Amino acid sequence: MPKDNLLLGQVLVQKGLISNEQLEVALKEQATTGQFLGSTLVKLGFLTEEKLLPVLSEQLHIPHVRLENTHIEPSLIEKVPAKFACHYKLIPISQEANVLTIAVANPMDIHTLDDIKLLLGFEIKPVLAGENDILDAIRRYYGIGADTIEKIIDEAASKEELTLSSTATEDIKEMAEDASIVTFVNQLLLQAYKERATDIHIEPFEDESRVRYRVDGVLYDTAIPHTIKYFQPAIVSRIKIMAGLNIAERRLPQDGRIKVRIGDAVLDLRVSTLPTPHGESVDIRILTSGMLYSLEKLGLSKSDLSILEQMIKKPHGIIFVTGPTGSGKTTTLYACLTKINDATKKIITIEDPIEYQIKGITQIQIMPKINLTFAQGLRSMLRHDPDVMMIGEVRDFETAEITIRVALTGHLVFSTLHTNDASGAVTRLLDMGIEPFLVASSVECIIAQRLVRLICEKCKQKVAPSKELLQELEREHELTKRIGDLSKMEFYEGKGCQECKFTGFKGRTGIYEFLIITEPIRELILKRVSADKIKQKAIELGISTLWLNGLDKVNRGLTTIGEVARVSEA
Repeated sequence: MPKDNLLLGQVLVQKGLISNEQLEVALKEQATTGQFLGSTLVKLGFLTEEKLLPVLSEQLHIPHVRLENTHIEPSLIEKVPAKFACHYKLIPISQEANVLTIAVANPMDIHTLDDIKLLLGFEIKPVLAGENDILDAIRRYYGIGADTIEKIIDEAASKEELTLSSTATEDIKEMAEDASIVTFVNQLLLQAYKERATDIHIEPFEDESRVRYRVDGVLYDTAIPHTIKYFQPAIVSRIKIMAGLNIAERRLPQDGRIKVRIGDAVLDLRVSTLPTPHGESVDIRILTSGMLYSLEKLGLSKSDLSILEQMIKKPHGIIFVTGPTGSGKTTTLYACLTKINDATKKIITIEDPIEYQIKGITQIQIMPKINLTFAQGLRSMLRHDPDVMMIGEVRDFETAEITIRVALTGHLVFSTLHTNDASGAVTRLLDMGIEPFLVASSVECIIAQRLVRLICEKCKQKVAPSKELLQELEREHELTKRIGDLSKMEFYEGKGCQECKFTGFKGRTGIYEFLIITEPIRELILKRVSADKIKQKAIELGISTLWLNGLDKVNRGLTTIGEVARVSEA
């Protein structure tokens, strides 16, 4: 039988891409769902789109296109309404005279092609593209929830109810509970989760509304329909209803919390609103239980991991973690507590806010309005016979003094400070008014940390370093000692692909600087020397600075020089 006359399933079996048994299972499933056989095979996991599409293209004599490499003119996008594109899972890619070329996932669905021809008034020329590729292109060109926003406008226009002004909404609460607004907010949250975002920023301006996701520590604009500005108050109100906030109060900042489930994942969303001249700005922090790491997954080197494991076994003393906001300090502290958490220890924390709830640990949320501060909470915690305590942050003299005295009376204490490096934490405590002998006798270890983005494994490629870079690195004597001939050091970077949203990076890991308070360091603290001198002495004693720790990860092909320099201020 000629190959052209073979059915798709038989061709796939002949090519060894699926087995006869898998084909039978897929045909039974197709009989139930009525879906295209190729889509059924992909959904059952028997075949990938990448392997299916070339076969389908060859069999049907229809060109196969990759939309990630295709530029589509905005004028062309305007010719196909978002609701058609989303409903039929198609996107226009070119036009010649009255012939519109569209990318579809199932070109054998003749009825759909006839419907589109009738609806759009063009002759239709289909080309083949992957379903996920089409959906990504729809999000990229039309924006998240474009069909939902279009539907709201169409329904309101048909009732002659739409006023195109972001301030002229008659009943914001009623609109916020509209099914379409609810759907749009859900789409916004779902897409943020899929893109591994840690924050969603919804920002109103005079002539537009902007949505940005923070992914791997960097903010990116998210494609949204430009008409969203007309629904900004309703979207904000919907989020406030979910977070249990007062939707009538728009003049004052508010904070709330939402719990949502996406598949098997439970997300804890921290919502914060701010009044601006053009409406309320919203930040949604996304926390998931999957973000609780073990010590082994923090990105610590073997030597640093060994040091930290020794430190957290000490019966008393203070372990400080330092770094700017968003550098992963809390994650490190939680990993330490999880490691030592067992039935023989009483562990109490006081935090602002409690980011993750850990089974077996007593956690307290500070409430300054009722005078439950870090210092006040610390005093109360001592009456509960703790073995280990964690203070979210040492911000002032009172908290610092109590923390140190608690450590000196036989407790192991974990806390954070906002300083640029480990040695700077010592001078910060002295500047707060703590006596040098108290710092020297209570602090056991100070860890400075940052988060660097990891090179995307899918588009990772080797690059040749410039002579200037190698000359610069040769001045790092510690690095030369570790690696030897720097000309043999290998450098990598991400080219940019669909997997990493063309950034070249996917995921993050930590770089660390450990300052162990040994006897030579204690002597310098007692003399009130500067942070630079403490750091210089620590380097002589073998400390691995943030910069050197980062270069180790560059040498291992995990990140780039530019990324390490960005976060370590080198």
